[in-house]
Amino acid sequence: MDRPIRDRASEYLRDEQAGGFALLVAAAVALVWVNVGGVSGYESLWATDLRLGLGEASITEDLRHWINDGLMAVFFFLISLEVKREILRGELRHPKAAALPILAALGGVVVPVLVYLAVAGSGEPAQGWGIPMATDAAFAIAVLAVLGDRVPVGAKLFLVTLAVVDDVAAICVIAVAFTSDLAPEWLALTAIGLVAVAALFRAGVLRWWLYVVPVVVLWVATFESGVHATLAGVALALMVPVHPVRGRNVLEGLEHRLHPFSSLVVLPLFALANAGVALGGDALSDPEGQRVALAVALGLVVGKFAGVALASLAALRFRIGHLPEGVDRRSLMGLAALAGIGFTVSLFISPLAFTEPTLLDGAKAGVFAGSVLAAVIGVTMLASGGRHASHDRSA
Repeated sequence: MDRPIRDRASEYLRDEQAGGFALLVAAAVALVWVNVGGVSGYESLWATDLRLGLGEASITEDLRHWINDGLMAVFFFLISLEVKREILRGELRHPKAAALPILAALGGVVVPVLVYLAVAGSGEPAQGWGIPMATDAAFAIAVLAVLGDRVPVGAKLFLVTLAVVDDVAAICVIAVAFTSDLAPEWLALTAIGLVAVAALFRAGVLRWWLYVVPVVVLWVATFESGVHATLAGVALALMVPVHPVRGRNVLEGLEHRLHPFSSLVVLPLFALANAGVALGGDALSDPEGQRVALAVALGLVVGKFAGVALASLAALRFRIGHLPEGVDRRSLMGLAALAGIGFTVSLFISPLAFTEPTLLDGAKAGVFAGSVLAAVIGVTMLASGGRHASHDRSA
């Protein structure tokens, strides 16, 4: 039997809050490690090769790529499960409730790209246009936690819904813009893996270990196909049944078990492996690196705020959607500012967009600067409001 929506929401927000704090700690450790301990030790660890498999049936990647291509597939699997549930059974199923955060998210995707391109200009720096698109729900919810009961539950759920739609856009960007030459034979094997998983679900198989082989085949085939390996998680989520199997809600059960692992293990490891950037390094002395850093930061701070705020106000003006409970237009502006906290997906897209170290470090510096500034602006705006009776004490 499904749990009440309020219970699921409270549990989700608690996990996001804890994960956000873990993410912040890991990012801080990476920054201190690089800027105090030096870049060489940090890079040598994450550049260590690790080989998994037997003989020719093995894959050799460095530790950073195993995290980015392997563990992050769990993150994208979980995101896709959440999107699927929200569309079919959650808030996004109700057009009136979903309209405002969806339109706000779309504004918050398009305008940051335009701001980025206007600042970055042409050439190689322009390749980072996808970096300021996404909102980091875990980071944003952790920031909201410092305000306590000044922020109603409706505001948190609005921000999470917006981030979910942002993530769909980010997944599409990764699938289209960062896919290399395709290998048809590996794509065929990917399809076979998906069919095998779907067949097991259809047969009512619930023993997790029976899914290990087809899931591994699916990931390896995706990795070798030219499609980014994390999209194996997206494809796998499409196979998970929405309706109960033998009386068990498989989709909600997977979310319940994987959310803590993703929030407290996968994302902190990702931050530790990717957030290390020398803040006084070559990136900020190189003209193109400076331009990328400024473009990313302005895309997150100015672009996100303008896109989310203008799209939201337009939706309200034309009565396409309505404000969540306990949220007024003033607090909506604070949430629009917080939407500029990009972090996880922004850091994920950065090395896909850039291979030049100065541009990559510039992008990371811009993500840090933009996310921190967006958090400060958003918290300041929201803190000026009063207490809300609708806050969730358990979240």
